[in-house]
Formats: sequence, C-alpha cells, structure tokens
Amino acid sequence: MGRGVEWEFDKVTFSREFSRNVVTKLLVERAEHGGWELDRVRITADGTRRVILRRRIIRAVRTA
Repeated sequence: MGRGVEWEFDKVTFSREFSRNVVTKLLVERAEHGGWELDRVRITADGTRRVILRRRIIRAVRTA
C-alpha cells in the first residue's frame, strides 16, 4: 500500500442460506457499481460469511 492512502471499509455478512454463486454475484455488482474491492473473507463454523470490502478515499485538492 502506498504512503498516505486512505481506505473506507464496509463489513457485509451473508448467512449460510446464500450459495457461493449468489454471494459472488452480489459482491461483483458491488465492486462494479460502488468501486469496492475485496479485502478479506472469513467463513465461520456455522457457515456465515463475513466479508470486508474496501475502497480508496480520493480527496479533492483545492487548486485556487
């Protein structure tokens, strides 16, 4: 990661009732339309998926 890069994080939880394909489609849609990328996925013992997404915060620089 570059120096001075700021990230915004979002935590999403999917229950075990969602299939792998459905979760993939939902995450792909979020990535395409919201600019999110996958940071980490944790699958718990009961089958729940805990997903952390991130996207870079772009700060506007005042020019005048």
